[in-house]
Amino acid sequence: MFKELNPLLHSELRLAVMSLLLGVEEADFVFIREQTGATAGNLSVQIDKLRQAGYVEVTKTFKGKMPCTICRITPAGVDAFEEYVEALKTYIARPKK
Repeated sequence: MFKELNPLLHSELRLAVMSLLLGVEEADFVFIREQTGATAGNLSVQIDKLRQAGYVEVTKTFKGKMPCTICRITPAGVDAFEEYVEALKTYIARPKK
């Protein structure tokens, strides 16, 4: 039986953001934008959706006089990502003979 895929994580860009954040302690907005190839506006909207869900923590600071947005995956985000991967496995697993 197929498990339901988390619709929030079933977006290519949100999944990419979560995948990046899973492998680092934190990442700034510019790094995430460069790695995903997303536009700043679209990325901002998608990060905010992940933040509202409690999957990502966002901290706004400054580097000198330039604004800097730092993102970190939360424990709830790690759990959601792991559940998504487990659900996805039900779609790609070979049937038992």
